[in-house]
Formats: sequence, structure tokens, C-alpha cells
Amino acid sequence: MTHTTRFLLGAAPLALALAAALLTLRVQAADDQKPVAAAPKPALTVTVTQPQTLALPVRVSANGNIAAWQEASIGTEANGLRLATVAVNVGDVVKRGQVLATFAAETMQAEAAMNRAAVAEAEATLAEAAANAQRARGLQATGALSESAINQYLTAERTARARLDAQRAAAQTQQLRLQMTQVLAPDAGVISARSATVGAVLPAGQELFRMIRQGRLEWRAEVAANDMASLKPGMRALVTSGNGPTLKGTVRMVAPTVDATTRNGIVYVDLPTNGTAGVARAGMFARGEFEVGSGSGLTLPQSAVLLRDGFSYVLRVGADSKVSQVKVGVGRRAGDRIELTSGLAADARVVAAGGGFLADGDTVRVVDAAAARPAALAAASAASAAK
Repeated sequence: MTHTTRFLLGAAPLALALAAALLTLRVQAADDQKPVAAAPKPALTVTVTQPQTLALPVRVSANGNIAAWQEASIGTEANGLRLATVAVNVGDVVKRGQVLATFAAETMQAEAAMNRAAVAEAEATLAEAAANAQRARGLQATGALSESAINQYLTAERTARARLDAQRAAAQTQQLRLQMTQVLAPDAGVISARSATVGAVLPAGQELFRMIRQGRLEWRAEVAANDMASLKPGMRALVTSGNGPTLKGTVRMVAPTVDATTRNGIVYVDLPTNGTAGVARAGMFARGEFEVGSGSGLTLPQSAVLLRDGFSYVLRVGADSKVSQVKVGVGRRAGDRIELTSGLAADARVVAAGGGFLADGDTVRVVDAAAARPAALAAASAASAAK
């Protein structure tokens, strides 16, 4: 083997090593030139809030019907008279003593005239009998009249006086019957039903109208037996019927018994007479709450609590500015605050508003409320200018 051949054989490994080193340097240089992965972009700019302990009212919820406080059945006392006029209809507000309907009074007036004539005749008869009795008394001492004749005159006087009293009583009765031809409102209130028809000849006792006395309505709430002990007369109740406004009522009475089947008792709540027109009507179903006290609770703004799939959630913000969806239990409400009964620690930070645009695991940019307000106003102005 020549010297040149030995040299070439010894340089081959060195060349391979140099080539490998050069390749390694190129790979490292290529890796250094690769761009660094960018940090995740925030999905939304939000403000955060923490639960606060507040005093909240303790309430008892109930359902029930609205009914008339008292109803009056207005009928006729006269028998066999024709109804001549009807002055009111359903929904009319009436006063005590107001004429609601009248019956034809011609027959009654004729009978009243006959009774007045009978009274006048009885008065004349009594006057004659009294004069005869007076003369008989004057002759009693002289013996000109027998005792039997004198007694006859005295008896005739008493009989005539009794007949006059009877005729006067009959005239008074007829006058009362004449007054019955006018149907009067027994109290102030609202006409709730009418069955009176002009021209009908009605028997005594036939109902003509039904009236809600004084226009007063009440809510008859069905309350569980366990909650009835906490309710007392005079307590305030908030009553809502349908989609109408909430009415402020007052507990008038708590029933002394409980239904053996439902285990519920009735609580009678007076509703205000002013402001209920068009809002509450007898027969309507209503929901309500009784304020029985107060207690402290952990609360959040209602805007921070999301309703998804029938459950309540909040979006908790972690130290890495990522949000996580947390299921919570909710309870009482007071203004714009809602009570948290479970699921969240008192020191947790949650998204205050706008959580509906976020999903579990999104990254957010957290700003304080003072800085977020001008930014929101600027965005609103920009949107208005774009329009």
C-alpha cells in the first residue's frame, strides 16, 4: 500500500465527521429560524366580580285564586210583579242605596190607596164609638143606662180602636211593598252578574244581580302546612297574576284548618282596591310570595349567572385568564342580585357580564369596570357612526 493510499483512507472518516457536523449546524440554524408559537388571542374583554354577602328577604311562595272579598246576592222581595226597568249592567260601580231596577207599581199604588181609605173609615168609626162611650160614662152615675148598655158602648170603642190599628198596619205593609218595587244596592260595590230581564214577572226571592261588596278582592293562597306557622295577619305579600304588575297585599287571616288531602291551608290576602282594575279579577290564578323575615346570603349580579340547559352556571376566571364553566345553585333574588346556594367559593372571580358569548376554556382579557365603561361607550359610538 502506497503512502497516498494510506492518507486517503485516514482522511475519509474525518470528512464524514465534518459533513455530519455541518449537517447538524444547518438543522439547528433551520430550527432557530422557525417562528415561535403565538400566545392565544383573547376571545373577549370582560370585567370580573366576586360574590358578596348581603341581607336577603326570607320569603314563602304560594299559588292560589283571586276571589271577591264578599259577594251580595240582590233579589226581589215583591211577588208576581213585572220588571219595568233595569238601570245597571255587569261591571258598573254602584253606591249604597242606588236604584238598580224597578217593578211596575200600578197595582201596589191602587192597593195603597184602598188601604188609606180603609184607615180613614176606621178613624171615623173610632171617633163615633169614642163619643158614644164618653156619653155612656157620663150617664153611668145617673143610672139612666144599664150596665150592659154601658159595656156595649165601651166595647165598641175598643173594637173600633183595634180596627184602626189593624188598618194602619195594613197600610204600612202596603207602603213597604210599594217601596219594594225599587231594587236598591245594599252596599257600595261592583256588579259582577246580572240575570234581570225587562218584562219578566218574577217570584219573591228571585236573584236579579250579584255584586262584589266595596269592590274588594282577595287572594286565597294555598300554603304548605309547614309554612303556615310563619305567617301572621298584617304581613306583606307580593301577588302577581298572569303577566300583570305585582300587587302589594296584606294578610288578613290565616285559616285555622288544613286540607287533609293536599296538606295545604288557605291564607286570605287583601288586595288594594286602587290600581287593581284591569290587573286582577275574581277567578284569576295568581302566584305570590310572603315576606317572613331576612337572612344573609352569598350573591352575584344576575348578569353573571347564565341559564343553560335548565341549569345555572357562572364562568370562573383562572390565573391564566381562561374561563371555566361552573354549575351553581341559586336561591333568593333581591333587585339585580341573586343568591348562590352552592358550587362557588366566596373568593372566586367570575365574569360579570357577557358570559353568553364565551365557552368553557376561552381566554379573556380582564379589565376593571372603570376602564371597561369608556371602551364600551366608544364601541357604541363607533357602531352608531357606522349606521
